[in-house]
Amino acid sequence: MESYLKREVVHTEVLVLGGGSGGIGAALAAAREGAKTMIVDRQGFLGGNMTIGLPLLAFLDAQGRQVTGGLPQEIVDRLTELGGSFGHRECPLHNSTTVIDPQLMKIVVFEKIKEYGVQPLLHCEIIGVNVEDGVLKSVILKGKGKEIEVFADVFIDATGDGDVAYMAGAEFEKGQYANGETQPPTLMFTVGGFNLEKFMDHLEEHPEELRHGHSMKIRPGYTAEFLRASENHVFVGLKNTISKLREEGKCPISRDTIIYINLPREGYIALNCIRILNFDGTKVEELSRGEVESHLQVLPLIDMLKEHIPGFENIYLSSIAPFLGIRETRRIIGKQMIREDAAVNGIIPDDTIALGSYIIDIHSGTNDSTVIRSLAGPYGITYGAVISKDVKRLMLSGRCISVDPVVFGSSRVMPTCMAIGEGAGIGAALAVQQKIAPEDVDVQEIRRRLRNHGAILSLEDVAATAGAQ
Repeated sequence: MESYLKREVVHTEVLVLGGGSGGIGAALAAAREGAKTMIVDRQGFLGGNMTIGLPLLAFLDAQGRQVTGGLPQEIVDRLTELGGSFGHRECPLHNSTTVIDPQLMKIVVFEKIKEYGVQPLLHCEIIGVNVEDGVLKSVILKGKGKEIEVFADVFIDATGDGDVAYMAGAEFEKGQYANGETQPPTLMFTVGGFNLEKFMDHLEEHPEELRHGHSMKIRPGYTAEFLRASENHVFVGLKNTISKLREEGKCPISRDTIIYINLPREGYIALNCIRILNFDGTKVEELSRGEVESHLQVLPLIDMLKEHIPGFENIYLSSIAPFLGIRETRRIIGKQMIREDAAVNGIIPDDTIALGSYIIDIHSGTNDSTVIRSLAGPYGITYGAVISKDVKRLMLSGRCISVDPVVFGSSRVMPTCMAIGEGAGIGAALAVQQKIAPEDVDVQEIRRRLRNHGAILSLEDVAATAGAQ
């Protein structure tokens, strides 16, 4: 049977696959350095999980010190100008919260890619790769009835799931070492009509609803008074109420707490509550199941909250995210791997291109629990962790970089992913300009350029940033 599918051939210098936080950081940084840069995404917008109501977590470490700067800070600054963020606030549970307006985030990201000259290619699926003798030569896309084969000097897989690396034959890991389970996805949705003051009154009368079980050890100070003091907060709690409702068969979700993000719009919150268990986000069949099951939990959850929780009586559905928020799938094996002892002990090597500091936050993929461990300070994410061990000219950004499953529980948050992308993007641009492999780029030159743009790469940088504030 004759095929009428047309193929177009395109050339660029740096091709970034995936337009979430890791891809945005990489594409903006590569273009800022002068490389001809293209970014690809399946959606009609860029920003990924930054556009579904989630907060930006852990710009600050457990001691309240800013550990992420550079492009992530530049984007928050612009959001703040537009009234789409309150900036960063210390949080006893998350180290810090930076709530954002998800709709304004879409606009800000488009502003930035236009400012830096990134070429977007949206509404495209990645359907194949061309690898010759272990070298990635091109990626094949499909959209609107045609195929587009994109040749590039350097490719950056920022798909989250490591789809390009997987297709190219790169070695990967998936899930926890003990049992292989992956953290469950969430379908984010937003409600209006929330009465914040009434809910805070309820928490003050029932402080036990802010206490967590042994698996969620948090620093003191996570109280109703703390939450009431600022709109810039993320609520995690109602464990007693949810447990009771589940026992009575009145709770439609497979988790032990309610999480909401207070948005920079009065009366609006984003709910991060739905879990799909025993889920594999690398399979279209599972993604299809997850979308159906999660959508069908939205209205029952709203009804439960309206009936049983003060402050939620008048909430109404405002929007549903256009895709599942996937927490965990593949981690691609790189030239280096960041391991648990490095994160726990705060090791920051001299080839660090980004700092991580978020708590180790592992949601069970098989039950309703969450394990949280605090970190005393930041740890380093090294350049070797963003370069594929197996496939030449392939770099990594975002949550699919080379980390073990415990570190993944910390490194997967969006400010860290964007900071990683900024370092990877500079590395890619230098490789193009110098006509060398990404692994041969001078890491100290990458670090110098990162610092010139306000990135934070060491405890000395952390101290300098604190002193300047």
